[in-house]
Amino acid sequence: MKVTLITHTPDPEKIIATAAKLCYANSDIDTLMDGLTDDKIHSFIEMLASLGHESPIEHISFTFGIEGVSRSFLAEMTRHRIASFSVQSQRYVEVTNFQFVTPPEISSDETALKIFNQQMDSAIDSYNKLADILKKKHFETFISEGCDEKTAKHKAQKKAIEDARFVLPNAANTKMVVTMNARSLYNFFKQRCCNRAQWEIRSVAAEMLRLCCQVAPTLFKNAGPACVKDGKCCEGKMTCGKINEVRRYYEELKNAE
Repeated sequence: MKVTLITHTPDPEKIIATAAKLCYANSDIDTLMDGLTDDKIHSFIEMLASLGHESPIEHISFTFGIEGVSRSFLAEMTRHRIASFSVQSQRYVEVTNFQFVTPPEISSDETALKIFNQQMDSAIDSYNKLADILKKKHFETFISEGCDEKTAKHKAQKKAIEDARFVLPNAANTKMVVTMNARSLYNFFKQRCCNRAQWEIRSVAAEMLRLCCQVAPTLFKNAGPACVKDGKCCEGKMTCGKINEVRRYYEELKNAE
């Protein structure tokens, strides 16, 4: 798994303070940024956090590149609706160097890992065989319809992998670009940094949070799972029971270089 912060709103905390200043001060648009020192920016963000006023933080966004994750991760990630996603297509990109994500619990068990790897080998073998069969079938069809050989070959390949991909497992590797505004990130971190989140998306969320803290430390200093953000667990009987451990983990993560 690799997470890269591709880009973000320039001077993110200043932009938030500017929006907050408009809400709480008698200022004109042309002079909103006047006098916004680092101390005042910090003060505005702290005030917003204390009031629970989160709409000003929607004005900034962060764009991440995420790779080395599974299609299973993709299904969970795209449940966060207030975000933009661009994902490498299995329909248009042929799998020539098949990679997959192996869950740690499977990796740690020799027997389980053997079964898992056999299944992955079987999946890619089936994918290649289906693609070859369908390419031949579609090539002949396109030739009969009057396409030249080069065009027929190209169109047949694309059409073949569109259906061959159906045998690829949830473990199949994918990559994506994701953009979220800061308010959506707060919600994302609250849900996915929690110990009860699935291990893969939890790992990605933690790395995204670490990168955000490097850019906007004041804004994200209280971000994280509910036990960090709100000071208490919201999982009820399903709590992991490790609040202090989780808090220490995220305190160290946010201060990491």
